[in-house]
Amino acid sequence: PPFSADTDEDRQEARDYAETLTALLSDNRRDDAVALFFHTTGVPAEAVAEMRHEPWWADVVALAPTLAYDSAVMGDLSRGGSLPVEVATRVAVPALVLSGGDSPDWMIEAGRAAAAALPHGTHRVLPGEGHVPSPQTLAPVLTEFIARR
Repeated sequence: PPFSADTDEDRQEARDYAETLTALLSDNRRDDAVALFFHTTGVPAEAVAEMRHEPWWADVVALAPTLAYDSAVMGDLSRGGSLPVEVATRVAVPALVLSGGDSPDWMIEAGRAAAAALPHGTHRVLPGEGHVPSPQTLAPVLTEFIARR
């Protein structure tokens, strides 16, 4: 889960992102909205500039309006993107939160915090994996978690 750290600075950054994203989408500046998303998640400006020339970029730009839904679900405006602990503590089912070991530290910390807030939460770091783990790594971890249930 891409929750923000629970600091004033991080909550303000999430709110700023949501406000800028809303303005870009209202102006139908989808390309810039996608670039904003990538910048916000830590992709360097040079890499985003290169990505804009990739054949798949147009497909991603077509999905830009869904970024507003993600932002709303994450509570970027309402909570500054911080973990909704009051909601997480009410989740009664076992939950597995996974983080790729090669992901940015803030992503791993968000995973740890989410698992800690869940009454039956477990956090695992998948060594050598990034934000999107390989099926070969993911399948056995999920199989083991489900089998224990």
